[in-house]
Amino acid sequence: MTKLITPADRVFVAGHRGMAGGAICRALQRAGYGDPAQGGALLTAGRDVLDLLDQGAVERWFEAQRPAVVVVAAAKVGGIHANATYPADFLLDNLKIQNHVIEAAWRSGVRRLLFLGSSCIYPKFAAQPIVEEALLTGALEPTNQWYAIAKIAGLKLCEALRQQHGFDAISLMPTNLYGPGDNYHPTGSHVLPALIRRFHEARDAGAPTVTCWGTGTPMREFLHVDDLAEAAVFALEHWDPAAPGAPRAKGPVGEALRSAGEDLGPLNHLNVGTGVDVTIREAAETVARVVGYTGEIVWDSSQPDGTPRKLLDVSRLAALGWRARIGLAEGLASTYDDFAAQLDRNRDLVRL
Repeated sequence: MTKLITPADRVFVAGHRGMAGGAICRALQRAGYGDPAQGGALLTAGRDVLDLLDQGAVERWFEAQRPAVVVVAAAKVGGIHANATYPADFLLDNLKIQNHVIEAAWRSGVRRLLFLGSSCIYPKFAAQPIVEEALLTGALEPTNQWYAIAKIAGLKLCEALRQQHGFDAISLMPTNLYGPGDNYHPTGSHVLPALIRRFHEARDAGAPTVTCWGTGTPMREFLHVDDLAEAAVFALEHWDPAAPGAPRAKGPVGEALRSAGEDLGPLNHLNVGTGVDVTIREAAETVARVVGYTGEIVWDSSQPDGTPRKLLDVSRLAALGWRARIGLAEGLASTYDDFAAQLDRNRDLVRL
């Protein structure tokens, strides 16, 4: 099968210093993309070089660098506390970042673009596992709605540019990510890195208990960032929404989605996950074992649980030929190694 990108392409990864963007850069390099010997390049630009919030700067950078392939992995991210504290920042910054990059890519003649969204785009009470057609069928989880709305706008912009202008933009919606390069800030991180830090500090302090938010009963699916990166490269290589046999959207029949119903045309966003979920309690217990904490875990039910369950239907990407490979215990072990390395470099672990 002919691949849709080549080693001779100039590939720009926006957000290469983030966990997802960094992993995608590594995966692209492993696969031989951006090879200078073949005329290609792997382009990156930190904030000191390119401020993605500055539309004019983004436009000028694209005109000067002329990438052929773009991955939009740049975003303002954080957990429940961060989303609740800075809702305007999460909405405005993410809208600006993605709009500036996607529009500049289209106007400058980029051949292929991949936009990374998030599984939080789906309704809080979507039927499980969540199919791609569940988008915009119900209310969002309030604790991260600002980030979700921005991501929905991004994938819809990609879809609109494809529909109106034939721009080859695709979107992937990963489930909860973790892995090397994560953010372990005590209040600004997601659940797994927050648990890693909490249990590590409790172990070192000899604390008899660790208190975790919520009841521990919500179900979550966790995807190692290296698996996401491989999925991103696979999608860039092989997924053409307009190709015969590509995944297509199905309309609802009664309350069911996709099982039957009207063909609504090509899907322009696909889910990425493991297809397996665990309770937050099970995740916390796994983290404790990996870290070596042997004390008691206490659950503070006065704190919010968030969405009760969020498991993605990953059958579309699987039908194209890709599945996740890294199990949770294995992935947490490598993530804890990364945490320890970060701790050695920077004792407070605060990312500016």
